[in-house]
Amino acid sequence: MFDIGWGELVVIGIVALIAIGPKELPTVLRTLGQYMAKIRRMSAEFQGQFQEALREAEVAELKQQAESLKSTVTDFAKIDPLADTPKPPDPIAETAAAPSGDAPPPPEVQTAASEPVAETTVPTAEAASPPPIDVPLPEPVPPVTNADFTSAEPAAAETEEPQKRAGSGP
Repeated sequence: MFDIGWGELVVIGIVALIAIGPKELPTVLRTLGQYMAKIRRMSAEFQGQFQEALREAEVAELKQQAESLKSTVTDFAKIDPLADTPKPPDPIAETAAAPSGDAPPPPEVQTAASEPVAETTVPTAEAASPPPIDVPLPEPVPPVTNADFTSAEPAAAETEEPQKRAGSGP
């Protein structure tokens, strides 16, 4: 804080010992320590109040931002995205309004490239059937029989068991 080193403290101590005297020096140092503690407490309290005021200002700013965001969101909730789109004509109302002899021509369908679509013919049953596929089928698997589940190995296992018994004596 004051940037006082050990050399300066020794000089101050010697001057205080000579000026105050050895009898009164402990009392003076204790009083000086108490005043320094009071000053530190007041400084810490001031800093704490200052930090609290800064936090309150930040909270008030965040609250204001939240309120502006909330009002923006509620404004977006009021928007109707379909309000600007044109409504398609009602074909039933058009046919009822038109005289029977003068039927309006059907609307022309256009693609994305704004070209009229040519009329298509309805496919017949011959054109709708898929072309024949000529792929050879694999040979069928023979049916499963009991002979598939039996094996010749159990006879060999039976001959090994007596040998194991004879070799595993006391």
